[in-house]
Amino acid sequence: MSHNFQTLKDIRNYLINKLNDIYPEKEIIAITYHILKTQFGIDRLHLLTNPGQICTTEMKDRITEICAMLKTGKPIQYILGETSFFDCIIKVNNDTLIPRPETEELVSIIINENKEFRGRIIDFGTGSGCIAIALKKNLPLSIVTAVEISEPALECAKTNAQLNSVNITFVKGDVIHFDHQIVPKAEIIVSNPPYVPESEKKFMNRNVLDFEPHKALFVPDIDPLIFYRAILVLAEKLITPGGRIYFEINETKGIETCNLLESAGFKEIAILNDLNGKNRFVKGKYNG
Repeated sequence: MSHNFQTLKDIRNYLINKLNDIYPEKEIIAITYHILKTQFGIDRLHLLTNPGQICTTEMKDRITEICAMLKTGKPIQYILGETSFFDCIIKVNNDTLIPRPETEELVSIIINENKEFRGRIIDFGTGSGCIAIALKKNLPLSIVTAVEISEPALECAKTNAQLNSVNITFVKGDVIHFDHQIVPKAEIIVSNPPYVPESEKKFMNRNVLDFEPHKALFVPDIDPLIFYRAILVLAEKLITPGGRIYFEINETKGIETCNLLESAGFKEIAILNDLNGKNRFVKGKYNG
C-alpha cells in the first residue's frame, strides 16, 4: 500500500487534501485529532510537540483505510465504532444514532437542575444509552430505567452501560404502545425521540441519510409530535407530583410541544435554546 505521508504532521495535511470536498477544514482537523487519540493514543499535545515523529507502517495503513471510508461519507463515529459523550465512551453502530452535541446540552441542563438527585429517571427511546448513562454517571444516587424498541440498539446500550460501569435497568418497549405498569413511577422523565419530519429528508446530509437509522430520526409529516404525545400520556401515569419532564425537540415545534405539556397537566413550562440559539429543549414540572 503506497502512502502520501511520513510524519504525524503529514497526516493532517494528507486528510485535508483527501477530504476537503466532503468536510470543512476545521472538521477534518478535529477528525484527525480524534483518529490519533482513539487509534494510537496520541493526544493533541503530543502531536504539537512531536510533529516530525515518523509514522509506523501500521499507522499509515490504518489512516489510509479510515480515509477511504470517510470519502464514502461514512461518519467517523461509525468507522471507529465509538464516540465520546459527556465524558463517557459510547459505542455506536448502524442501529444507533450518533449522539449529538445538543443532546449533551440536554443532559447538562438536567444535571444542573437536579443536583444530589436521589429519585428515579426514565429515558424513553434510549438508543445507544448515552442520555441514561451520562445521567447515571453524574447523578450517581439516581435509579435509571431506559426504554428502547430496537433490540440491536438495546444490546448496544447494555454494552455501553457496562463499559461506563453504571447500573441501568433496560426495558424493551414501544413508546406508542407501552404498558406503563412494567416500569416504576419516576421523578424525572427524559426523551430525545425522533422529530425530523419525512419532508425534511431532502435537506439532510448524505452522511446522515445513508448511514444513520431512519426509524430513530424521522416522523410522519401528518403527525410530527406523535412520540411526544405518547410519552406525555405515559407521563400522566408514571411521573410523581412535582416531577419534571425534559425533551429535545425540533426547533420549529417549541410552542406546539409546550401546548402538549400544558394539556397534560404540566406547569413551569419553558423552551430552552441550544448553543446555536435554536429552540431545542422543552421542560416542565408536573402539577398532578
